[in-house]
Amino acid sequence: MFDRLIWDKLNEECGVFGIYNHKEASQLTYLGLHALQHRGQESAGICASDGEKWYKHRGMGLVSEAFGKGDLEKFSGHIAIGHTRYTTAGSSKIENAQPLFFRYAQGSMAVAHNGNLVNAAVLRKELEAKGSIFQTTSDTEVIAHLIARSECKDLPGAVKDALQYIKGAYALLVMNENQLVIALDPNGLRPLSLGRLGDAITVASETCAFDIIGAQYWRDVQPGELIVIDKDGITESKYTETTQRSICTFEYIYFARPDSDIDGINVHMARKRLGKQLALESAIDADVVTGVPDSSISAAIGFAEATGIPYEIGLIKNRYVGRTFIQPSQELRERAVYLKLSAVRKVVEGKRVVMIDDSIVRGTTSNRIVRMLREAGAKEVHVRISSPPVMNSCFYGIDTSAREELIASTKSVEEIRQIIEADSLSFLSIEGMIDAIGRTDSAPNRGHCLACFNGEYPTEIEFEEALPALKC
Repeated sequence: MFDRLIWDKLNEECGVFGIYNHKEASQLTYLGLHALQHRGQESAGICASDGEKWYKHRGMGLVSEAFGKGDLEKFSGHIAIGHTRYTTAGSSKIENAQPLFFRYAQGSMAVAHNGNLVNAAVLRKELEAKGSIFQTTSDTEVIAHLIARSECKDLPGAVKDALQYIKGAYALLVMNENQLVIALDPNGLRPLSLGRLGDAITVASETCAFDIIGAQYWRDVQPGELIVIDKDGITESKYTETTQRSICTFEYIYFARPDSDIDGINVHMARKRLGKQLALESAIDADVVTGVPDSSISAAIGFAEATGIPYEIGLIKNRYVGRTFIQPSQELRERAVYLKLSAVRKVVEGKRVVMIDDSIVRGTTSNRIVRMLREAGAKEVHVRISSPPVMNSCFYGIDTSAREELIASTKSVEEIRQIIEADSLSFLSIEGMIDAIGRTDSAPNRGHCLACFNGEYPTEIEFEEALPALKC
């Protein structure tokens, strides 16, 4: 994809949304997916039920592209789940678009999943050896097969049974005609929150999805928690006692929308504090501070406030580029960053500019933005990064490059500075980042996953055990 060739940022995972006990469940889910669009732009889908009949639709592209005129008009029901997808496991095609829908011995179910299973390949191989036939390349289908193989006759019991075998990151929604089952992995690697809308209960990857439908935030789903919502009310339980909060730190740095709250911490305010901490660690004499839109703007404002250097909009993002699949030449590739960004010449011309960004992955985009600012007349360009160097790949649902492609895995800060052609370069320290975000957990690293920074993964990455018979 053209976009991936020119924009070497970390890519979002997916977004999930669900609602129970609302007569317009499907329509509200559609709105919720719009709020979560930033988490995935490759496909979207909704499954709903009125207690007897199912209503299903999936499509490729943005939410507005996946659902055409009239697609939702035929939908009915009081329960629905939705998903917007960025490909991390399985290729980008309609078969892998979620929610996935299945008919099995106990009836029907739909599954939506945000995250990656680190033992999916081993489980898939074992399941295929035992006769399972897979229709997709998504690791989400592994979960569905485990549920279907369970000896438990009820959906919540079968889900709980299946969760004993999977490892990795998962914010999971499973529904049948009358129940909504919600589960979060034992490390809480992905965010997942509950809200209330009158008598309805809703669940979403981010709290910003509640705002768009007028729901009120209730609480966060806890690591290792299983929640069942049906006509009898809400049942909350733990499917494992072996839990340790390790939320992806990049939710605060880059992925989540600024208006979302994660574990009670507002993302915009956390990013401002990251910028202020960056200023404490690596202040520089300059004339103007600017942020790479959109996720770095909050950190840039914080940096400007802490240093007293004026903040200006020095870079403008083109929001109407769309998606293109052409194969560009090297020359076009070098210029293609201008499709997404342009410099404001009157802001940066003749100025010493501090450019704030949230991360450096391969370094190609950083180099092009520095060049762009110089071409617009910037006298100096000082790059400040509101996270530590990304040195390791993620296996939990973030599309990072192979480790050898991550520039910080083989290059020093000075070498990276030379490659991106900046006058100076500094990254935020791990300790400063944790302090700035402000989590107060007693868990190691205050409940953060820091694997991409320090290589310490909260779960096993390879799971070699054979699959035993599934029993309740």
